[in-house]
Amino acid sequence: MSLDTLKSKLPDYAKDLKLNLGSMVNETILTDQQKYGCLLACAHAVGEPQTLRALEAEARSKISPEAVTAAKAASAIMGMNNVYYRSTHLFTNETYTTLPAKLRMNVIGAPGIEKADFELFALAVSAVNGCGMCLDAHESVLRKHGMTTEQVQAGVRIASVVNAVARVMAAEAALQPEDA
Repeated sequence: MSLDTLKSKLPDYAKDLKLNLGSMVNETILTDQQKYGCLLACAHAVGEPQTLRALEAEARSKISPEAVTAAKAASAIMGMNNVYYRSTHLFTNETYTTLPAKLRMNVIGAPGIEKADFELFALAVSAVNGCGMCLDAHESVLRKHGMTTEQVQAGVRIASVVNAVARVMAAEAALQPEDA
């Protein structure tokens, strides 16, 4: 499925999402690798089939195979980390924040692409997954790599649009009559 097909499948009530998805693709504050990597990482994080297929096809036509793999890796590792670190933050017993995670996270140290780009993918997935602790950690690393506030915001904007598109697509699919 193409990105245009995905946009055409969004219902009229989600017109703003169609427009925002187009705006995200035309975003110029991020490189293509940053933009399409965020789109793909977030689509993987949400996992809605039509959104995922369209954004994966779009990303594969715009970024390197290494960047595609890194976007998927960011989604995978943050799927784990966001649950773990969000939980340690939510416990009223602060002891959990002092314990070692004992979770493998090697891809964060060697993502196969520029560190800042991978961190942006991880930040975007953390926005989708709602982990404030991870958002703060990745934003700090991005700022140290020279990324501007506007670039960080663009990653979060992409996350919000992909999340909303995927949720609408899932809701509309759920309303379709079941096959007999």
